[in-house]
Amino acid sequence: MILLAAMLCISAAWLELRAQTVRASSEINASFSRLRPIIESFDADSRLLERFYTARTSPNRTARIKKLYTDELAKAEAMNFESLSPEERVDWILFTRFLRHQLAEEDRQTQQFAEMEPLIPFARKISDLEDSRRRLEDIDPQKAAATLDALAREITSLEAKFSSASAEKPKRTVANRAASTVEGLQRTLKRWYDFYAGYDPSFTWWCEAPYKAADEKLKKYQAFITTKLVGIAADDKTTIIGDPIGRDALIEQLNYEMIPYTPEELIDIANKEFAWCEAEMKKASRELGYGDDWKKALEHVKKTFVPPGKQPALIRDLARDAVAFLDKNDLVTIPDVAREGWRMEMMSPERQLVAPFFLGGETILVAYPTDGMSHEQKMMSLRGNNPHFAHATVFHELIPGHHLQAL
Repeated sequence: MILLAAMLCISAAWLELRAQTVRASSEINASFSRLRPIIESFDADSRLLERFYTARTSPNRTARIKKLYTDELAKAEAMNFESLSPEERVDWILFTRFLRHQLAEEDRQTQQFAEMEPLIPFARKISDLEDSRRRLEDIDPQKAAATLDALAREITSLEAKFSSASAEKPKRTVANRAASTVEGLQRTLKRWYDFYAGYDPSFTWWCEAPYKAADEKLKKYQAFITTKLVGIAADDKTTIIGDPIGRDALIEQLNYEMIPYTPEELIDIANKEFAWCEAEMKKASRELGYGDDWKKALEHVKKTFVPPGKQPALIRDLARDAVAFLDKNDLVTIPDVAREGWRMEMMSPERQLVAPFFLGGETILVAYPTDGMSHEQKMMSLRGNNPHFAHATVFHELIPGHHLQAL
């Protein structure tokens, strides 16, 4: 009897486990989106093609990527939307929006390339070499050497052409884009050359000298475009030159991000918000004794920076103040691991060029001058990271901001 009772208990437990498994399986199937394998397959295919077509200026790459987007969009549009579950409809809408947006981006990039093509008509020579290598086609070293020699001579002619006073100069933004593209083409050519050099004796014999000549011409041409057509030093890493995409492209971007405003409406909103900010600045300015001259008050605030080397201590104390304020007012529960686990690092001078104020999360990156910066750069960093500005930023980046939110 005892054995029978035990067996019945085991059977009951097994039946209950089986029932739970069936219910769980039903819930999983109910929540499974038929779009998921389609999207995952597309993601894998697109990543593979991005890795395969390493020549960014290749028309073969553009055509193949666009074909992928077009084919996937056609598959999605062939689905019966009405038969999809609400979750699947969300996936379908987001996926098709993404594909249409990417197609529009490819068209915009093709247009941008066409604008700078007069400056880099040799791009196809380089991308064809790389595409041929990727397809594992047999190479003719003598023919490749002739291509490299022609490339070097073409670049020489282009530099002479655009050096002429009578030459039509490109827009500065287009020239800057072309300079960046030439730098990329130089890397593509090197990747192509390094695949064969040293492994194929005949290739090395034919191509070593013309490759070095072409590589040097690309380097000098990139510097020529930067200095003569863009108008900045070849090694200038600080000057920012925008590349406007135009109103139509901007509207397309806004639509893709589901922002229901035109550029003009956004500017109107920004002006209203700025007016509110200016009014608040005047309030603070009066409290500091500068009346409505908030710019003088702001200048006063910017001069309150701590000496070099003391910024980490300031950030530490501000972080502790934030935690103490939350604890005192019982505003939010702070896990012990959150108090313990945040860290501080100093931001490199290179990164401060694009992120002049400190960043944060689990690790707060402190922006402050280093000894190698110019005097102007040092003063900009000191003024922009004064205690008053840092006060709100520390709370935003650490606790109760990004660090606490991540947990």
